[in-house]
Amino acid sequence: MAQTPIQLTTFFSFFIFLSSFQLDPTTVHGLSTNSTTTVLLDGARPAMVLPLFLSPPNSSKSPSNLHRHLQGSNASNRPYARMRLYDDLLLNGYYTTRLWIGTPPQRFALIVDTGSTVTYVPCSSCEQCGRHQDPKFQPELSSTYQPVKCNIDCNCDNEKVQCVYERQYAEMSTSSGVLGEDIISFGNQSELAPQRAVFGCENLETGDLYSQHADGIMGLGRGDLSIVDQLVEKGVISDSFSLCYGGMDIGGGAMVLGGISPPSGTVFTDSDPVRSPYYNIDLKEIHVAGKQLPLNPSVFDERHGTILDSGTTYAYLPAAAFAAFKDAIMKELYPLKQIRGPDPNYNDICFSGAPSAVSQLSNAFPPIDLVFGNGQHLSLSPENYLFRHSKVRGAYCLGIFQNGHDPTTLLGGILVRNTLVMYDRENSKMGFWKTNCSELWERLHRTGAPAPLLSASNGTNSTTEMPPTMASSDRQHYALPDELQIGQITFEISMNINSSDLKLHTKELIEFITQELVVNASQVHLLKLTSKGNYSLIAWSIVPSGSADHFSNATALSIISRVAEHHMQLPDTFGSYQLLQWKIEPPANRAWWKQHYLLVVLAVIITLILGLSASGIWFIWRRRQQTLSTYKPVDAPAPEQELQPL
Repeated sequence: MAQTPIQLTTFFSFFIFLSSFQLDPTTVHGLSTNSTTTVLLDGARPAMVLPLFLSPPNSSKSPSNLHRHLQGSNASNRPYARMRLYDDLLLNGYYTTRLWIGTPPQRFALIVDTGSTVTYVPCSSCEQCGRHQDPKFQPELSSTYQPVKCNIDCNCDNEKVQCVYERQYAEMSTSSGVLGEDIISFGNQSELAPQRAVFGCENLETGDLYSQHADGIMGLGRGDLSIVDQLVEKGVISDSFSLCYGGMDIGGGAMVLGGISPPSGTVFTDSDPVRSPYYNIDLKEIHVAGKQLPLNPSVFDERHGTILDSGTTYAYLPAAAFAAFKDAIMKELYPLKQIRGPDPNYNDICFSGAPSAVSQLSNAFPPIDLVFGNGQHLSLSPENYLFRHSKVRGAYCLGIFQNGHDPTTLLGGILVRNTLVMYDRENSKMGFWKTNCSELWERLHRTGAPAPLLSASNGTNSTTEMPPTMASSDRQHYALPDELQIGQITFEISMNINSSDLKLHTKELIEFITQELVVNASQVHLLKLTSKGNYSLIAWSIVPSGSADHFSNATALSIISRVAEHHMQLPDTFGSYQLLQWKIEPPANRAWWKQHYLLVVLAVIITLILGLSASGIWFIWRRRQQTLSTYKPVDAPAPEQELQPL
C-alpha cells in the first residue's frame, strides 16, 4: 500500500476473519514487516500467509455448481467490460482500475485482486477511514442504492437489520462495513452495460488499508460476492476475465471482464477449482537457462499448490525449490558482481554490472521457463523475475524469494508483467500470452488481442474511462480534439502540511512534481502558496517545454490524468494532496517575431556574420592599400613633371 517496492511482499495475502454470505477464503493484503503472523528467515522477505480455515461445505456454492448456468455458453455472443489498469506493481505494490457506483455515478479507484472475493469502498458514514484518492461513497446521493437486508445467508449487524462483512488481513489491517446493492458502471470503453451488484460500504478500516492511496478493493476471486461471479450469475458475461500488467519501465495495462478469443501462441495450463480456493496452475518444472532444476514435481503441489495472485508483488517458492533456483541463477550470473540489497532489513540477492536498458537485460540474465503438466512452456524474460536496485544504477535484484516455512508456491504479478493472463474459469484453465501490455489497451478487440480498435466516430481518441451515463460535456476534459491546442495547464491543490513548513521545501516539491508529471523543471511554475489552517493551498502552472507554444494532445492528456486522478505519488513528508480545480488554456497570442523567434534570431545572427565579414574584408583591403603605397622621404629625388599653364 504505502510501502516502498522493496518492502512489498505478498501484497494481498490474507485470511478471512469473518465472511458475509459465508464466502470462500481468499488472499488480499500484503504482509507488513511487523506482522505477528509473518515468519522471517535470516532477514528474508516475509513469507506468504494463506487462510487459516476453509468455509463450511454448505456455506457457498460447491465447485461443481459454480458454472452450471454456463453449459454450452458461447463467449463470442456475450459483451465484455474492457477497462484500463493504472499504477505500477513495484512502485505502489498494486494495479488499480476505475469503477462507478450509484446514480448519478460516483467514481472509485479500486485495487484489482484475484485473491479477494468482495468489492468494497469507503462509505460516507465511516468515521475511521483514511484519505484516499476519491471521495467516499454517499449512499444518500444515489437514487438506486439499496441496503442488503439481514437474511439467513449472511452475517447480520447487532440489530439484525442489515448484512455486514468483515475482513482481517495478514499484516493485521482490517476492513468492515455493511453490504449494499447499486448500479455499477465499467466506463465508456465497455461493451457491458451498467449492472446491479452487491458491494461493501466500509465503516471501519485500519492498518495499510487506512493509509493506502487507492479507495478500495475489486474482488475477482471465486465467491458469491465476487464481481465476476455476480456478473456471471446474471448471465451478462461469460465465466472468464483477463489481466495484463505493464512492464518494468512502463506501468498501466488492461483488464477484461468476460471472454475474449485467445491469440495465436497462447500457452495454457489446467486450473482446478477444487484444488484450492485460489487460481492455481499445474506447474511441474522450472528451467533456468534451458536446464531443468533437480526437483520432484510434487514440490509444486504441496499445501495449496501453485497459486497465481494478481495482488501479490513478487514470487515465492518452497524452500527446496528456492534453494535449487538460487544455485542455478548464481552459476549463470558469475560474471556479474553480487552486491548488497537496497534495504538492510532484507537479504536481497542483487547484482551490478548489468545493462541499464530493459531490452538489453537478456544479454546478462538467463531465461527462465515454467513447464506445465500438459508439457507447454511459459518463457520468462529477465523483467519477469528482476526488480531494479533503487540505489545502484545498472543493478538488479531477484524478485523471487523463499516462502518461509510455507510449502505453497505463490506467483505474483512480477512474473506476468507484459503478459496477457486469461482466467478461463468456464473451462478450468488459464492462458498466458506475451505482449506489450501498455499497448494492449489500444489493441484489444473482440476477435482477439492483436486487432486494432477503430477510432471514435468524431475522430478523437478518448483515452480516459468514464461512466456511460456521464454527460458528453464532461468528456471534453479528457477527449481532446486533434485541432485543440493547449498552451498551459493550471491546477490548484490542497496539502495537509503547514505553508510555513512547505515554503522551506518548495524546490524539493517542484522536483517531485517534475518527476511525477514527466516534465522538465523549467515547465513547472509555482503560482501561489497560501495557508488555510493546517493546510496549504498551492496553484501550479505547467507550460510546454523549450520553444514549443503548446502541448501535444498525448502529453496534455498524460499530465491532466496524473493530476486529476491523483496519480502523483509524493513523499510522506509532504502529506497527501487533494485536487481542488484544474483548467487548460490556449497558447497566448504572441507577436509575429515571438511566434517565429527562431527565424528572427537566425536572421540576426546571419546579419551579424555578414556585417562582421564585410567589415573584416574592408579592413583587410584598407591595410593592403596602405601597404602598397610607397613611403617617400622629403629629400628623395622626384621625376620631372610638366608644368601646367596658369
